[in-house]
Amino acid sequence: MNHYQIWHAIELFAQEHGLSCSGLAKRSGLDPTTFNKSKRFSKYEQPRWPSTSSIAKIIDATGSSAQDFFKFITDKKMCSK
Repeated sequence: MNHYQIWHAIELFAQEHGLSCSGLAKRSGLDPTTFNKSKRFSKYEQPRWPSTSSIAKIIDATGSSAQDFFKFITDKKMCSK
């Protein structure tokens, strides 16, 4: 699992639930900018990873399971970067 895959999984998970990343964050009680692309790297180009708490919140807010989310990590349509 790499940085790109986890962020892409969040994007796909949001789409599966008919939401944007911002909408998914709001539904989960998070700041709407939590999953913005601009927040995925620091100003020094260091990767920022979403917290396990944020991932748990999006899973809970959608009534999903961890398996429902993590299936997108191994989705064959995903490219690795």
